Amino acid sequence: MADSHIVRHLSERKSVPAVEWPTLFLLVGCHLIWLMIGVFLYPVLPNVSLILLGICIAFHSSLQHEVLHGHPFRNERLNELLVFLPIGLFYPYRSYRDTHLQHHTDERLTDPYDDPESYYRTLGDWLNLPRAFQFLLTINNTLIGRMLLGPPLNVIGFTISEWRLIAAGDKQKRTAWILHFIGLVPVGLAIHFLFAMPIWFYALTVGYLGLALVAIRSYCEHQWSEDPDGRTIIVERSLLAPLFLYNNLHIVHHKLPWVPWYRLPELYETTREEWQRVNGGYVFPSYLAILRAYALKPKEQVAHPVLHREVLLDRAVIPQALEKLESQIS
Repeated sequence: MADSHIVRHLSERKSVPAVEWPTLFLLVGCHLIWLMIGVFLYPVLPNVSLILLGICIAFHSSLQHEVLHGHPFRNERLNELLVFLPIGLFYPYRSYRDTHLQHHTDERLTDPYDDPESYYRTLGDWLNLPRAFQFLLTINNTLIGRMLLGPPLNVIGFTISEWRLIAAGDKQKRTAWILHFIGLVPVGLAIHFLFAMPIWFYALTVGYLGLALVAIRSYCEHQWSEDPDGRTIIVERSLLAPLFLYNNLHIVHHKLPWVPWYRLPELYETTREEWQRVNGGYVFPSYLAILRAYALKPKEQVAHPVLHREVLLDRAVIPQALEKLESQIS
């Protein structure tokens, strides 16, 4: 993309409105619709309600993502209050915020150690995994696998990592989880008493579905490329784009993360060819195209193709097996 184009939008950063009303409207609407579905629709149409509630969870995740990037207010604490209620149950907002902002260091995108949202493993870590877990992670690199296995694998792995940090004395993580549990109290009371739904059932149906929908967006939104800009996807059009607040145009968001969601489509369409040159043509026409290509086929190997290629083994690995793995990854 032309440098002048980026500079123009950099200059616009200071001119964002004090209140982004479309985002505020969606934040209020998401919580109200979630509540109304659970209270009024669930007793009448339970199966339909579970699906709609799952969609609400996915949309709430998109709104949390918008909030952590400084929307709709310029006040960070006020923004946090808007997503304080963890209706998705599993992830503390502050932990998500901190890890995601770290992820936005584009020079380290996909790094198994430095990018907390990377799905790659180092070659050494991969070779030291039990074969059963290697199999799970390989299936997880298909789109269907990411939707089915991704939610429990991510939640369990994330929670273990967070609690290890807390045990090591990380006060920020401890505060994040304390606030999360405080927010879970009114959410849990609403689910139990207003929805008349067991919380465990909500977690395994609504919560699971919400994470599965989010997995569609995150499945291949980043890949390795020598050029950091080539690591971020463009999915041009999809019925799911509004659900993801147009983060299907992910390179636009990564280059201009302060731009609100409702401006992303226009920014992409007005300089479409330039954006595609920026990310090296890492473009899909739709999520349906991704489904057709990778529903049951891993998009790539789990081991990172370039970074941290040194192999540190806890057990002997015969040279033939190592050569076979190298040929699979290359």
